[in-house]
Order: sequence, then structure tokens, then C-alpha cells
Amino acid sequence: MADKTLDTLFYETLKDIYYAERKGTTALRRLARAAQNPDLKAAFEEHEEESQQQVERLTQLFEMIGKRPRGKTCDAIEGIISEAHEIMEEFKGTTALDAGIVAAAQAVEHYEIARYGTMKSWAQKLGMDDAVTLIDQTLQEEISSDEKLSKLAETVINDAATRSDE
Repeated sequence: MADKTLDTLFYETLKDIYYAERKGTTALRRLARAAQNPDLKAAFEEHEEESQQQVERLTQLFEMIGKRPRGKTCDAIEGIISEAHEIMEEFKGTTALDAGIVAAAQAVEHYEIARYGTMKSWAQKLGMDDAVTLIDQTLQEEISSDEKLSKLAETVINDAATRSDE
């Protein structure tokens, strides 16, 4: 049995988040198409562009550790995205749709924030200063995206969801 180290754990988590980011980028396109509020649609489109840059940063991280970029199926992100699809189907055309897809998008963001926070800590411990910088840039973008979604939900989206469907 090979020695399992923090380096190994970092690499396995990198494959996980690489998969999650790529899946998330596709999901953001679907969420943007489903969104009824134009500001929400714009927020999803903006974050999709950011996510593509984040995938590029992850590719750089693979290069830093001398590995080929590849993902590992992430059951957590698969489950979150599956729930998002259910919300889009079940609430299509209702006033609550946008509130539901904000919640689904924030579940993805929270997962990514947790992963990037952990990876940043590990990269610091491993003395990977360049990796820390890349990971922190993505972590800050994920936090900002989550905050934007919260603000939209609290100022517009949730109020619209309380109105009855006509």
C-alpha cells in the first residue's frame, strides 16, 4: 500500500474540485437559461466566465505538481446539481423558481468554498506558495459570488417568490 500523505490528499482533492468546477460551469449555463430575473441571469453568466478561469487555474495547479489535469467523479457535486435540475423542473414558470435556483447555486458555492479553503491550508502547509496564491484568488471569487447571490436573494428574489403564481 502506497504511503498516503498530505501531498496525496491534495492531489486527490484537486482532481475532485477540477471535476466539480467543470460540472459547475455547465450547470451555471443551465441556471442562467432558467433564471427569470435579469440580474440573476447576469450573475450566473458572469460566474460562468469566472469558473472557466478557475478551471485554468486548476490546470496550472496540476502542472505545478507535475500531474496531468484530470477529474475524479465528485458525488457531492453530482448530488447538488441533480437537486438543482429537480428544482428547475418542479418550479419552472413559478415565482419561486429563482429562489430555488439561487439556493442550489449557493450549495455549489459553499461546497467549492469549503474545498478551496481546505486546499489553501494544505498548500500553505506543503510550502506551495504559488499554489496558495492561485487557490486564494479562486476562493475569493467564490466567496464574492456567494455574497452576490445572497444580496440578490435578500433584496429581490425572495420577495418575488412570496407572490402567488398567476
